[in-house]
Amino acid sequence: MHPFRAAVENRDHAAIEALLAEDVVFTSPVAFRPYPGKAITAAILRGVMRVFTDFTYVREIGSDDGRDHALVFTAKVGHMEINGCDFLHFDEEGRIDDFMVMVRPLSAAQALSAAMGAQFDRIKEEAFAASAAGPGPEGER
Repeated sequence: MHPFRAAVENRDHAAIEALLAEDVVFTSPVAFRPYPGKAITAAILRGVMRVFTDFTYVREIGSDDGRDHALVFTAKVGHMEINGCDFLHFDEEGRIDDFMVMVRPLSAAQALSAAMGAQFDRIKEEAFAASAAGPGPEGER
């Protein structure tokens, strides 16, 4: 099992954040512009974990060199069932530097957009607090 998958399935926020590169770029399925940086990406992922229920990874697809990985998932947003995929790229140090999510169907994506919109003030506050705290030992927060 991929370490990111294990961290998500264990709802281990610290392990998820430890796998993110400082310069990670998160591309949301429901936002126009990507979100650059570890603090905002970690905060978004915490928000997603609050919004999704019945989250399950159903398939892993990896490149031969291990630097690209796709994790197919199912979940619910409210009563809407959603299918999606996390596309991850890993830098030379084994940290995620590119994180793109795609979801379907459109009705579930719209429900996800509304649910994440309701979370976004909290997400921004969490990201700001993490950025203000600065890096801790060995560059981790």
